[in-house]
This record gives sequence, structure tokens and C-alpha cells, in this order.
Amino acid sequence: MAVQPAAPNRDAAHPPGLRRSMGPRHLVMIAMGGVIGSGLFLSSGYTISQAGPLGAVLAYLVGAFVVYLVMACLGELAIAYPVSGAFHIYAARSIGPATGFTTAWLYWLCWAVAIGSEFTASGLLMQRWFPDVAVWVWCLVFAAVLFGLNAVSARFFGESEFWFAIIKVAAIIGLIVLGGAALFGFQPLGGGGNHPLLFENFATEGGLFPNGFTGVFITVLAVFYAFSGSELIGVAAGETKDPATSIPKAMRTTVIRLLIFFVGAIAVIAATIPYTEVGLDESPFVTVFSAVGIPFAADIMNFVIITALLSAGNSGLFSCARMLYSLADEGHAPAAFRRLTRRGIPLIALSVSMVGGVASLISSVVAPETVYLVLVSVAGFAVVAVWMSITASHFFHRRAFVRRGGDVASLTYRAPLYPLVPILAFTLCVVSLIGIALDPNQVAALYFGVPFVAGCYAWFHFRHGRTRTTAAARPGADRTGDG
Repeated sequence: MAVQPAAPNRDAAHPPGLRRSMGPRHLVMIAMGGVIGSGLFLSSGYTISQAGPLGAVLAYLVGAFVVYLVMACLGELAIAYPVSGAFHIYAARSIGPATGFTTAWLYWLCWAVAIGSEFTASGLLMQRWFPDVAVWVWCLVFAAVLFGLNAVSARFFGESEFWFAIIKVAAIIGLIVLGGAALFGFQPLGGGGNHPLLFENFATEGGLFPNGFTGVFITVLAVFYAFSGSELIGVAAGETKDPATSIPKAMRTTVIRLLIFFVGAIAVIAATIPYTEVGLDESPFVTVFSAVGIPFAADIMNFVIITALLSAGNSGLFSCARMLYSLADEGHAPAAFRRLTRRGIPLIALSVSMVGGVASLISSVVAPETVYLVLVSVAGFAVVAVWMSITASHFFHRRAFVRRGGDVASLTYRAPLYPLVPILAFTLCVVSLIGIALDPNQVAALYFGVPFVAGCYAWFHFRHGRTRTTAAARPGADRTGDG
């Protein structure tokens, strides 16, 4: 393998670096694959139990709204800087190199931790069918499969993620259609029984908000984490054909589908299962499918959830590798991470990211359950911090663009209602971080996340001093879309 530097204005047909081989279809499914995981299939039960039926729906509506705001900011930035692993480049150019450095390592940490968690959970679920096979065996099998999918080519990864996501989307549509029909009294697959009608479950003994509005407030971070992965469109921007057309189309489609799938699924689950009977011991999807008479519901959903976990791990591994590649391209990580295969895959960065996933896997296997929950909460903190970086980057990018004499009307895509959109998105993210201080199950994210951010800033200034060199100063910088 030979080092291949990033080049300006990469040609779509014969690029010397990462290949532009993915279209809008791949971008949408990469984002959907990263988002639709255990946050919806498993953790949604926790949200409903804490916030109540109506509160859970409101929390997911807020989450979808924030995703829209972040994606609007991301769309403008991704077209201005269509480079792979671009989050930290946005921050480095628009805010400062130290912020870019911190953003990249936060996002890498988030997915490196999540990868091991996905492998472990998948291995545990496989024991339903193969109780005599150790969990670690399945972890290695799944790790090898995902590594292979990512190592072949970006297009092969995009195709695999497309089909992974299809399975999950089909399960969600099935839940919304069949569960919704049952709420209207139509159950073609099972007897009527005591199945609730319409929104009877929303009128609980404790009122519309049985745990108070605080229950909604403290679940917002968990909901934001459930939506994490939508920003993967920005990570894949450098490997997308015709970014100016593909990225806005993919983002609009992703937001609309997430709104329908997430809010629709949560509304059906909350209306079907009493909030006092839902939790983390069983997937709410299994409960709903069983209630409407789906045969072998537990086995079907076990397969779907495993697929969902592996899909999220697939997207996470892709993201980790591109972040390391991008950091190395900026001179903020070892140069070896910039090495590419003949197919344009950063194989060394991919391998190191997998090692990070395996390390967190070992931790989640041997450590107590509380440590696992801490890792998940830290990942949630990291995602929200990255969203804050994206919105702040957009705010400063647009302001600098106008100050340089740029014409906003000339932009291929521009976020609406500037500066309201980035300011509102940033504020809501800050509110979610304040909210977790009220939840003893999530407050550890602040204890670990804040020192990690401070450590990244301190290391950058110790290592690079006051150097203001950013991607914009490098010969490989990509300035397309800047007007």
C-alpha cells in the first residue's frame, strides 16, 4: 500500500484517494442504518416507562425536530466541504483547529465504544438459538463479517448497509401498520382480547404525564442518542457522487423517514403497551407483535434486532475509519492512517478502529453492567457534543462567507432561517446535557465526557502550540462549494 494524499476537486470518475462511489440511495440507507438500532428496538421501552406514553411521543418529536435542524446545518457544510470524515474539518475551518481535533476524537470514541456494544449484544441474542456457543465466538464472527464488508470497497459497504437497513425498515413498517390496525379494532392475525383501542393507554392513572414533565426532560438525551447516526451522511460526503445534488436529497429523505418511522413506531408502542409494563427486559416490538398475533414474534424480532445491531456497527466502523483517515490527512494522527488500498479503502485506519471496538467489547463483557451503561451514556454525550460542533460550525461558516463578500443566493444549498436554525439547535443540545444531570443513570456522561473534551483541547495545545494550521491551508484541502 502507498500513501495517497487527498487531492483538491477530486474527479468523480478517477479520484486518487477515497472513491466517490455512493449515490443518494446509499447515503439515505447509511444514515438510516446508523440511526435504527438498539435505541429504537430496545431502549424505547425505557423512554416510555420514564416519560409516559404521551411524554415519550413528545420526546421523540423533539428529537426529530433537532435532527432536522442539525441536518439543515450539515447540508450546507457538507456541500461546502465534501470531504470524508468531514465533521472535524467543518469545525477546524469555521471555529478553530483545537475544536476540530476534539470533535473528531469525540466522534471516533462514540462509535468505537458502540461497535463493541453492538457485537456483545448480538452475541447474547444469538444464544437464543445456539445456547452452547460462547458469546465471544459470535462476537468474532460478526467482527470479521463487518470488517470484510468495509474492507472491500465503499460501494460494497453502501450496498450491504442498504440491505441491512431494508430489513429494519420492513419491521418498523410492519409494527406501524399491524399495530395501528389493532388500535382501530382490526386484528386479522389474532383475537381481539383486551387490546386497547386508539389512545386509551395515554390516559394513565397519573394523568398525561404520570412521572411529571421531568420524565420527558431527562429522557431527551436518550432520545438524541437513539437518533445518532443521521449525521453519517456528512461522514460519507467525500465518497458521494455529485455531492451538491445527492446530499440535500438524501438529507430531506432521511429526516422525513425518521419522523415517520420513529414517531409512528413510538406512538403505536405507547398506545398498545401500558407504560408500567414496558422496560428493558424485552423489546417493545416483540410485545406488540405478540399482541397482534404475529406467529413466532420473538424469533422474528430476535433476527431483526441482531440485524439492526450489526447494521449500526457496520455504519459505526465506516465512520471510525473515515475519522482517523481525516485526522491523519490534517496531520493530527499518525500518517499511516492515510494509507489507502487500490480500492481507496483506509485499511490501517479501519483495522485500528476495529481494535478499538474489540477493546470496548472486552470491557462490556468482563465489567459490571453499570460500566456498560456508563459507556453508552458517554457515547450519547459525544454525539450531542458533535451536533453542537456542527451547528456552531455552520453559524460561523455562513457569517464568514458573507463577510468575504459571498452571495448567499449563489449557494447550491443553504440552511433556512439563518441564524435561528443553528442557534436553536445548539441551545436544545445544551438543554439535553443539562437534563442528564438530573438522572443518576446518565450523569456519569458528564463526569467522563467533560474531562475528555478538556483533555483533547489540552493535548492539542500542548502538541501543536498556537499553530493555526487547518485543513484550509493544506494543499489537499477541498474548497468546492464555498461559492
